[in-house]
Amino acid sequence: MRILLVEDEPDLGAAVQEHVRQAGHAVDWFQTLGASGAAMRTVAYDLLLLDLQLPDGRGLDFLRALRARRDAIPVVILTARDQISDRIEGLSAGADDYLVKPFDLNELIARLNAVARRYFGTVATAQQFGSVELELEARLARRDGAEVELTAREWAVLEVLVRRPNATVSREQIEDALYAFEQEIESNAIEVYISRIRRKLGRDFVRTARGLGYRIRS
Repeated sequence: MRILLVEDEPDLGAAVQEHVRQAGHAVDWFQTLGASGAAMRTVAYDLLLLDLQLPDGRGLDFLRALRARRDAIPVVILTARDQISDRIEGLSAGADDYLVKPFDLNELIARLNAVARRYFGTVATAQQFGSVELELEARLARRDGAEVELTAREWAVLEVLVRRPNATVSREQIEDALYAFEQEIESNAIEVYISRIRRKLGRDFVRTARGLGYRIRS
């Protein structure tokens, strides 16, 4: 996923960004609502991690404004406010989940995955593509019954394609899902990942639509 993180605590922001990236997602991190709003006008994010107290305003006001204009982006609130009334207010404003600081970074990943399943239909049960069996949630891949080891980046590419079975996904769409603003993208990076996936899961597992992109046939 391409994730927007809005958090003004430098240490926490850096830790969350690094951990979520290690899980295979792209993360753009901003410390103000103004910069975050500007980013959302140029990037179609898959999920928003939102602190409630920012230097230039309240996260809840930002969230209410998103919902008022019918922006359905999944939102997970990250906050030190731990009262039941605070949680009720956040969820009522349109948040999909609520994590109280300090939180475990592995729990954060689990909650992101849970919210993504509700929105995008990614399930933990195995999905079969010919001789290949994938469990995205558990990060398990099997070819002809034998387990295959894939890197986090390879899983990230697979997830983009598996979300759209039989549809052609452009290289630009895959790059948008994998890379944040400040990350440099080598010109052949996606081709390299696709080549590695084919080597591990079969040459015909990912099909190329010349000049258009890639697809997986269900």
